[in-house]
Amino acid sequence: MKTSNPEEFTMAKLKLTYFDIDGGRGEPARLALHIGGIAFEDHRIAGKDWPTFRDKTPFFAMPMLEVDGKVVSQSNSINRYVGKLTGLYPKDDWQALLCDEVMDAAEDIGTRIAQTMDLPEDAKKKAREELVAGRITRYLQQFQAKLKAAGEEYFADKRLTVADLKVFMWIRWLRSGVLDHIPKDLVDRVAPLLVKHFERVANHPGVAEYYKRRKAA
Repeated sequence: MKTSNPEEFTMAKLKLTYFDIDGGRGEPARLALHIGGIAFEDHRIAGKDWPTFRDKTPFFAMPMLEVDGKVVSQSNSINRYVGKLTGLYPKDDWQALLCDEVMDAAEDIGTRIAQTMDLPEDAKKKAREELVAGRITRYLQQFQAKLKAAGEEYFADKRLTVADLKVFMWIRWLRSGVLDHIPKDLVDRVAPLLVKHFERVANHPGVAEYYKRRKAA
């Protein structure tokens, strides 16, 4: 894939801070930077250290990106920025809007699921079953419709963008089986095109190489 020339950005020192997990809100930016060949410090925070680290973040949340020591936050803002650095964000305004819509929708539904994490078990079961019957299924259907309208392969610009990486991570989460009361085969049943999309992104040379390297670490 053709990306922006990394040499253009050698003057900027990048540090991306997120949890020490291979997933979540910080992972699309990690993947984009890796695919684009942009050097960055991959600063990972252990879950046990989060309570003391949280007050150091701008909005009590991660990921955070430092650009020459200047700190910014908000996952999709970071995704857009690194997407521009790596050529994984559309230059066309309409295609950029389609990319943003998908990323914001994925953030919205991901946040709604995350809000169930610390609920008591009975409340969590009820909340997640309601999400499955309502919003999660609706979002899967809408993402599939958006993908189909864009040509069935990618969500914007007819190529891999940060929107694809964002949805890839959400689908990976849903299909992982780690979310109690959310069937791991839900995506396969409701939105088979998203499964094909997931596999397409997973098999992208940059993505596949990144996870191969992570397993070897």
